[in-house]
Amino acid sequence: MKQLLTVIIMGLITQTSMAQNKKDWANFAKYETANTHEEEGQVVFMGNSITEGWARWRPDFFKANKYIGRGIGGQTSAQMLARFPNDVVALKPRAVVISAGTNDIAQNQGYISLEDILKNIQGMAELARSNNIKVYLTSVLPAYAFDWRPAIKDAADQIIKLNSMIRAYAEKEGFDYVDYHSSLKDDRNGLPEKFAKDGVHPTGPAYEIMEEVLQAKLKK
Repeated sequence: MKQLLTVIIMGLITQTSMAQNKKDWANFAKYETANTHEEEGQVVFMGNSITEGWARWRPDFFKANKYIGRGIGGQTSAQMLARFPNDVVALKPRAVVISAGTNDIAQNQGYISLEDILKNIQGMAELARSNNIKVYLTSVLPAYAFDWRPAIKDAADQIIKLNSMIRAYAEKEGFDYVDYHSSLKDDRNGLPEKFAKDGVHPTGPAYEIMEEVLQAKLKK
């Protein structure tokens, strides 16, 4: 069953990649060169601008722990799933930290249901598991609103719902769930200004808290 699921996922990735090839929709090129120089057996962080910013704000954290950042700003879970074989599986890491959902809820590539966001996250997790890569699924960070998508009025509630779905899936499948949300949220279930000037993208103090939460899982 797992092999069949992997075949289906790979087929979907191939179809998506071919359909969007002309404009490199998933930005396969971003890490193409860097991927050829990475050592095996490390930990890869797959995500969006929050993950990309983490490696930029806290380079010593990544270097000291031999972590590999593979975040791309603005990306949705579908784009991450498409590049997962190149930017994660091909590196032969011992573990992957998957953080996805913010830009799906912000509708960066148009509307997508929470159920379909979860399916994309599940696709990445199953690809990792089928390649003997330990999986860590993280919560979506709190956000009350998106300044680039003001029409979305229920971001905080959608994030909470999606996080509960990710947690339930992780528990069912035996994956570690990393809960950043509980440690960072304010009374509106958003990110306070001390952690994110724009309410979405963390600054240094927020990343420090995220590191504590994550390391408690990774160092077990």
